[in-house]
Amino acid sequence: MENSGSNIIMDKNDVDRTLTRIAHEIWERNRGAENIAFIGIRKRGVTIAKRLSAKLKEFEDAEIPVGALDINLYRDDLSEIASQPILKQTEIPFSIKDQKIILCDDVLYTGRTVRAALDAIIDLGRPKVIRLAVLIDRGFRQLPIQPNFVGKNVTAEKGELFEVFFEEDDGKDEVIISREPLDGT
Repeated sequence: MENSGSNIIMDKNDVDRTLTRIAHEIWERNRGAENIAFIGIRKRGVTIAKRLSAKLKEFEDAEIPVGALDINLYRDDLSEIASQPILKQTEIPFSIKDQKIILCDDVLYTGRTVRAALDAIIDLGRPKVIRLAVLIDRGFRQLPIQPNFVGKNVTAEKGELFEVFFEEDDGKDEVIISREPLDGT
């Protein structure tokens, strides 16, 4: 949905540099990679989780497990968005018990997606800790949720949209901010 009102706020190099920094912050805060597991919120949170795991492997030489979480049934607006939600698969191929879970998402806005993800994770077991890593924190929280690891803080107006693109999903790495069309087009 690129249009003339769009601005690129992160390009391929920015995205890579930012994820490298977040991976280092995770490693430093944890004093290594022991008992870390990544869980990405579908869809682009999974890509972030996989990339962070790969980056940690580069400098820690450890296999960090990655899971994918579908939060659709945990959303508090489920009745407003669809009578039959499209369900994707939750794939967590490891025990979360006593793990240091790094929950990954692309854009943190109201906090409602993260709240739903926390509920879904707790239903799977009891991790030692859950920390939140996001590529973009745009503010305007409706719930008291704050990320532990932030790629970029962006002050955006309520009518602005963020689009995150990843090579694996979209053929390019880029973050775009644009205005919502006022006429619904």
